[in-house]
Formats: sequence, structure tokens, C-alpha cells
Amino acid sequence: MADTTAAVPTTIAVRPPSKHASSAPAASPFAPPPLEWLLRTWTVTHSTLGMWRSAQNVRITYKALPARPGSDLARVDDLVEYESNRPGRSGVKSVAGVDTASPANPTTGAAAESGAWDWRGKGWLFFVGSHWEVLGWGERPLADGGVERWVVTWFAPTLFTKEGVDLYSDRREGLSEETAREITAALEKGPEGLAEMVKRDMQAVDIKLPWQEK
Repeated sequence: MADTTAAVPTTIAVRPPSKHASSAPAASPFAPPPLEWLLRTWTVTHSTLGMWRSAQNVRITYKALPARPGSDLARVDDLVEYESNRPGRSGVKSVAGVDTASPANPTTGAAAESGAWDWRGKGWLFFVGSHWEVLGWGERPLADGGVERWVVTWFAPTLFTKEGVDLYSDRREGLSEETAREITAALEKGPEGLAEMVKRDMQAVDIKLPWQEK
């Protein structure tokens, strides 16, 4: 399990995803978010993925699951919910899956907190899998005295989706403009492939409150 006493970053910093790590300058060691910190509902506020262009109020809820017998790899229930932003279409759609922490050493299967996860769909999506990684995370003070938590996630390409990057906020209304701008700027300074994708494809995801509920 992650070290729950780890200091929460208060400045914006992102690491390159494993796919682009070889073309990136040497960086400081990455400390992933403690699992307990990650377990909440996040609003997807910005994304490079075209699949969210026709959606609004995209949110992801992570809940802890017990590890499999004989394994020390953390597992998380992963529920994605979203609404259509097309006129005349209503209702909440969802995609359910399970995330399992990626072993730091694939040869031995040894578990380590790397901030990388392997997703497997539930139900009729049981045959679909994907890999995703936390590139950055932290908390920042707001002008009104509150705090906003943020996460940057990278998704490896699959048969159904392209490689992509999402920005998360723990606030339903999304990230503050300043935080979103600074995260995007940090990503654009990353490895060429990542930077080009962010510059070309990153867009805000529609948020229209209140959320519809199932």
C-alpha cells in the first residue's frame, strides 16, 4: 500500500508516461498519490480523447477492493459516469471496471507503488483491458480559502481508443483556470510525443451542473 504519510505536492509537476520516458530528460523520483488520497469521485475537466467531445459531467469514482488471494497488488473499483451533451439526450451512462496496480517488476510480479494501473472491464467488457498511469497530482489553495485536488492521468492506446491524457479535479465545477493552465503548460514541456498530443488535442470537457444522477 502507499505511504499515507507522504507529503502532498503543492506545486505543479508532471512526469512523462512510461511510453515516452526514454525520450525525456532525467527527472526527480516520482512519488505516486497514496491510495487513500485517490479514493474519491473525480471530475474529468480536460482531455485529449475525442470520446469525451460529445459528453458532459464526466466523473470517475475509485473505491478500494481487497487484493486477490496470494497477491499484494492493490485493487480499485473504477466507475466512469457521463452524460450526453447532445440536445434531446438525457440520462447517465456508465462504464465499470477494476484497476489493479501494475507490478514494478513484471518479471517477478513484485508490487511497488509506481502510480501505474491495469484496467479490466466488468460485465460484457470483461475482455477489454487497458493501462494507465498517474503523471502528476497535488493540492492547491483557492482564493476563497478552500483547496482543490488535481490529478493528471495518461492512458495507453487500446484497440478502441487512442493514447490520451486526462486532467481530474475533486470539485464538481472542475479545476480553476490557473491550475488547468499550469498543468497544461507543464505537459507541453514534456517529451515531444506527449507535448505534441497535448498541444493538438487537449480540450475542456463540458461541465453543466447539477449532475444528473442514476
